[in-house]
Amino acid sequence: MRTAASRLLGARARLRWVHLVLGGALLMPYFLLAQVVVGVGAGRGGFFTSVRLTFASYGLALPLAAVTAVFGLVRPLSAGAVRALCGVPGERLAEGPARSWAARGRTSAWWTLHLGVGAVVSGISLAAAPMAAVLIALPFVSGLRSAEPGLGALGTGAAPYVAPLLGIGLLGGLVLCAAGAGELLARMAPVLLGPTAADRLAAAEERAADLAVRNRLARELHDAVGHALSAVTLQAMAARRVLDHDPGFVREALAAIEDTTRRTVGELDAVLGLLRDGDPARADAAPTLAADLDALLDRTRAAGTAVTAHQDPGPGGDWAQLPAIASREAYRIVQEGLSNALRHGAGPVELRIAVRGTEEGPPRELEITMTNPPGAAGPRLRTTGGRGLYGAAERAGLLGGRVEAGPHQGLWRLRAVLPLGAGSR
Repeated sequence: MRTAASRLLGARARLRWVHLVLGGALLMPYFLLAQVVVGVGAGRGGFFTSVRLTFASYGLALPLAAVTAVFGLVRPLSAGAVRALCGVPGERLAEGPARSWAARGRTSAWWTLHLGVGAVVSGISLAAAPMAAVLIALPFVSGLRSAEPGLGALGTGAAPYVAPLLGIGLLGGLVLCAAGAGELLARMAPVLLGPTAADRLAAAEERAADLAVRNRLARELHDAVGHALSAVTLQAMAARRVLDHDPGFVREALAAIEDTTRRTVGELDAVLGLLRDGDPARADAAPTLAADLDALLDRTRAAGTAVTAHQDPGPGGDWAQLPAIASREAYRIVQEGLSNALRHGAGPVELRIAVRGTEEGPPRELEITMTNPPGAAGPRLRTTGGRGLYGAAERAGLLGGRVEAGPHQGLWRLRAVLPLGAGSR
């Protein structure tokens, strides 16, 4: 009993009634325009008091409302009202304007249903509520019993004492009508305002793009900071061991730490520039093979790991001729390989970077191969994550390339191949 009363008179039922009244109010401009058209077409005055012409105006107002609902902004406005007043979960309703004609047609059907049903409930509310009040008050107000208009036989005899029951019944019917209409709209809203297949696809693409941005941020920060932290940690460890008897080495280590951290701050600024729309100047400042490879190798050597580099930029003899994006991603892949060697390696690193193919011959590609002996006693540094190689593979995959990492002839080998075709810019 309490549940039934709550469904009929609770807060949700009252909000749905407000939603219906809102629909009736929104139909009024269409209704007034339709009344003028119908009245002119009927060729006589007094159409505001004619029941037949009123229903004809109502019938004409609904198609007018349906036509205006094809505009895209009607759907987000309707969905917002349904979400706030009808208790429909937001995930069951579409976000944003309707773009396809199928979505606009469903929105038009919803708009017509909402305004049409809302107008009926609003009219019943305006007529039934005052009439019910009069019927309930009839036995207690003598002036109502003697009034001429509208009461008829209820003004005399025993009938006035039956009037309150009729008034209560009228109110009950109004409540049932409003609750039923509100429930109807709440059930139809997900059907007519719910996301279409195109909406779901657009939402999935938006989530995928957001996830890609987050992954790229994590990858860039990992590569920019991870190598610097590994190098700085090893330099600090070496300086601590010889602090008492080799102050010259300590000074060199501290200078290397200072240089590494300063460069890393600049790289972080460049990384944030890559992730900032409309900031091409910062994107161009990102580290590349042409501008930053030698400094990267020097920092790695300063951390105590010997690195032998063999570079073959191709016919031009200059890494600056590489496509900018390939040069940036290749630098990050080399940086990740050197970071792994600092953390886990136990011997010298041999790095080979070469451009394969010619402009006239097979498609050109950049090949990066890095080998070093694996650590015999486990990692040299304790690290967490293991995301670096995944990030390197993602970088290569963005350019249509590939990355291989694992044991090879007793050594640990990292090999990356990046296409340098027309798609790389």
